[in-house]
Amino acid sequence: MGEKFYVTTPIYYPSGKFHIGTAYTEVLADTIKRYKQLRGYDTFMLTGVDEHGQKIETVAQKAGKTPQEYVDEMAELAKELWKLMDIKYDYFIRTTDKFHEQTVQKIFDYFLKNGDIYKGQYEGWYCMPCETYFTKTQLVDGKCPDCGREVKLLKEDAYFFNMKKYADRLVKFYDENPDFVEPAYRKTEMINNFIKPGLEDLCITRTSFDWGIKVPNDPKHVIYVWLDALTNYLTALGYMQDDDTLFKKYWPADVQIVGKDIARFHLIYWPIFLMALDLPLPKKFIVHNWIVMKDGKMSKSVGNVVYPEKLISRYGLDATRYYLLRIMTVSQDAIFTPEDFVEKYNSDLCNDLGNLVNRTISMVNKYFQGTVPKYNGTPNDVDKELEEFTQNKLKEVEELIEKYQMSNALQELWTVISRTNKYIDETRPWELSKNGETDKLQSSIYHLIENIRKVAIYLIPFMENTAKNIFNQIGIPSNLQTWESLDRYDKLNSIKVVEKGEPIFMRKNMEEELEYFKNN
Repeated sequence: MGEKFYVTTPIYYPSGKFHIGTAYTEVLADTIKRYKQLRGYDTFMLTGVDEHGQKIETVAQKAGKTPQEYVDEMAELAKELWKLMDIKYDYFIRTTDKFHEQTVQKIFDYFLKNGDIYKGQYEGWYCMPCETYFTKTQLVDGKCPDCGREVKLLKEDAYFFNMKKYADRLVKFYDENPDFVEPAYRKTEMINNFIKPGLEDLCITRTSFDWGIKVPNDPKHVIYVWLDALTNYLTALGYMQDDDTLFKKYWPADVQIVGKDIARFHLIYWPIFLMALDLPLPKKFIVHNWIVMKDGKMSKSVGNVVYPEKLISRYGLDATRYYLLRIMTVSQDAIFTPEDFVEKYNSDLCNDLGNLVNRTISMVNKYFQGTVPKYNGTPNDVDKELEEFTQNKLKEVEELIEKYQMSNALQELWTVISRTNKYIDETRPWELSKNGETDKLQSSIYHLIENIRKVAIYLIPFMENTAKNIFNQIGIPSNLQTWESLDRYDKLNSIKVVEKGEPIFMRKNMEEELEYFKNN
């Protein structure tokens, strides 16, 4: 295998079904991993669930279950969804895994011995849903600045991590690594909103509940969830364990993907923890925004949550993946509406892509008995323009994927699809056949199949099932489904398409689909 590549998603609080916002994070990471695999990288993707803390203890009690029983059920729900969505993760970590708990205790002890942790007393405003302390000045209208819920004033003995010790070093790192965070304005937010006003030392233990990893030699203290949760990116690789082969192989992470609601923990606390451990920092963070509804943020209490299972059961996995990746530009919130989903399904997937494949297969069968004609190697002006446009545009798509700008990459890929559809109208194969212009007809059909093949290769990371379907219908062998086969236009030989093409996506009636969304 080639160069190593490690991508992570956050470990999620297991509160039941995940909505499409959480699904987007996984799909984005999965797409990046598939792309890197396509390019020959040795990849590793990590995901999982964050199972400790007061929230879990409280929710489990209300459900009449032990915390362990509750998180066991939630972990299975998460795994079932990622299986349904064909998320190709390599490891699913749970923070109740014994190796993780033991390693977190080792890390805590390491910090304590190095003077990064000290014991004191904490008094602050605590938000249970966010599991975060705030100073009074950080509150917004007396409520949590992150989620807007009520906070409680708590006072208890605690251990603290000396964040101030590393603040200048973190700012220096930001300055020396301008591409560390995407979008860049998130880094500016961290500096202006949290570091410059004076970075507070972080309370990293609690004594008011019991469900968590105990502090070594002081078991009345439970290690604070963020020190516990963030270190999963290391413990899953075997850090500080007998077998640390994966850690030596894959760390530092190449890209870590998080939502904007947990940016502060990943862009301030996590880098500082790594500095204190004397470990290299991740190469890149992607902090994406939210998928929201027209009436605001998705909320179970409001009843406007969209679940991925609903979309997949009706429209299929690839259509769901396509939409999530297409609407989210990372730097701003994306608005989900049923109308937009159905419109993009019909226009992009059915009309643009599906019709292109179907029309082309029909013409191969009609004019050449199902066998793609050979390429004579001397394109006419129209063919040459198509070749140059396609090669240049696909290079742009590649550059956008390398920057993890998947929405823009799909937009540019669809310009190739649109240009190929236009090429049919330009060459008018039916007239070439009628007029007996065999050479031009052969070249036209060949270029159509070749462009579809190239598009399908680029679709593999985004919509693998669709790519495979296209390859099967136009008769592309496995050796011509590779990234290495993209460079030229003369690779196809004795390719035979299916006798009758099957629609890749079936067009939907807008009124019927809106009724479906309304009633489901």
